[in-house]
Amino acid sequence: MSHGRTAVVITASNRASAGVYEDKSGEILQAGLIEQGYEIHAKHILPDDREKISAVIADAISQEIDLIVTTGGTGVSPFDVTPEATAEHIEKLLPGVSEALRTYARAKIPTADLSRGLAGTAKKSFIVNLPGSPGGVKDGLVVLAQLASHVHDQIDGHDHSPGN
Repeated sequence: MSHGRTAVVITASNRASAGVYEDKSGEILQAGLIEQGYEIHAKHILPDDREKISAVIADAISQEIDLIVTTGGTGVSPFDVTPEATAEHIEKLLPGVSEALRTYARAKIPTADLSRGLAGTAKKSFIVNLPGSPGGVKDGLVVLAQLASHVHDQIDGHDHSPGN
């Protein structure tokens, strides 16, 4: 559990941001993070626009949000730019988290390996890109439940500190 931790949810979707369809993945993500003990500081629904996604990530980092999770924009279409918007902010890349996300989903959906989502840290924030599907978000929540607490502890210096 991540009691007292803050989170920002970012949905990257041209259609959801235009109101063409409901943001189901963002809603599932928000509910799942609340269930894991996070306080949702903000929820954004943005078009697939690298600059807009990047600006929201930068703002969340500057506010020392503990967890920044995106859903959508991780595929290979010309519109998928979430990893690029995220990469410019990551100080420490965590490729094992991205691989854990793909591995967990692979048995259910072989195309999970096409996700280009990134994970890493920036200042006090843990940033994770999840796929835009409800199933991808549900799978991502399982992996976050297993790893996020330890990442937060390391960012806070509670693990691997000098003298520990």
